[in-house]
Amino acid sequence: MTKSKILVTGGAGFIGSNFIINSLKRFKTWNIVNLDKLTYAGNLNNLNAVQKNPRYRFIKGDISNKRLVDNLFNEEQFYYVINFAAESHVDRSIINPNLFIYSNVYGTSVLLDCANKYGINKFIQISTDEVYGELLRGKSKESDSLKPNNPYAASKASADLVCRSYYKTFSMPIVIVRISNNYGPFQFPEKLIPLMIINAVNGETLPVYGVGDNIRDWIYVDDSCDAIIRIIKRGKAGGIYNVSGNNPVKNINIISKICNLLSNKLGISLKDLLSLIKFVEDRPAHDNRYSLNCDKMKNEMGWQPKINIDKGLEKTVDWYLNNNNWVNKVQNKEYKKYYKMNYSNRL
Repeated sequence: MTKSKILVTGGAGFIGSNFIINSLKRFKTWNIVNLDKLTYAGNLNNLNAVQKNPRYRFIKGDISNKRLVDNLFNEEQFYYVINFAAESHVDRSIINPNLFIYSNVYGTSVLLDCANKYGINKFIQISTDEVYGELLRGKSKESDSLKPNNPYAASKASADLVCRSYYKTFSMPIVIVRISNNYGPFQFPEKLIPLMIINAVNGETLPVYGVGDNIRDWIYVDDSCDAIIRIIKRGKAGGIYNVSGNNPVKNINIISKICNLLSNKLGISLKDLLSLIKFVEDRPAHDNRYSLNCDKMKNEMGWQPKINIDKGLEKTVDWYLNNNNWVNKVQNKEYKKYYKMNYSNRL
């Protein structure tokens, strides 16, 4: 086992691909193996910048495939494991909860079994603020109870508890990272920000659940990657760390900011862009507000987010405007199927 050998699962997804690119750029001794099933949201085009890097290797595979994962651990002798792999979209979890439970809970347990069998220096479980459930006031601390309200959040909370059990039972060096809503380059356009950017550019309806007053704490993906790297280096075994951007914004206000940016950059009438907004029937169990207390990250890691929502949104809008080829490729049958399933009957 060498300190340079790292397994990243789900590395062809949004946060995972950004993490791989950032890490290979920052750490010249790191060697990363990317294990990804390449579901609809996994995209190897996200990783074009590192495809030819000799310190990067891609393997197509499912974390729930125990034989494959066991062979991989035996072959590579990983030092760190960072588990980004997950079904992650709430709407899809409402339609097919079993898929989320199988992938997010069983898949995590397979990784834990192999990590425990072969030994690792640290296992980083990437989780979400949604495990705490709706919080109408105040901020969730790492010690707060888990109260997930949708199948996705429940599957992630369950995976967190399985991780805790392996730390307690087998003394495994496991760290859980609970992150708020990410945004930035390479995000699949089922999520709010890229969906709104792409639809607005194309003059299509901007569907907004309810009245758009749901509050999320947005974090630019580079800030998330920086936090995760610090936790890999310094996080304490058995620890849980909240990570957020300290940018709480209502969904409707995020959309208004996007419309303003597009109006300024493309010369489109702001009034015309805002007229595309249509409020649609809300989804079941739609939590109104999440908010994380990140004092632990600040005090133990010296970490704070660097990119505020206005700067981050402008960077994100610019990226989507300048990467039409990527956008066109991801607007595939699966994307169109999802959009029709979730919005067409409500518009």
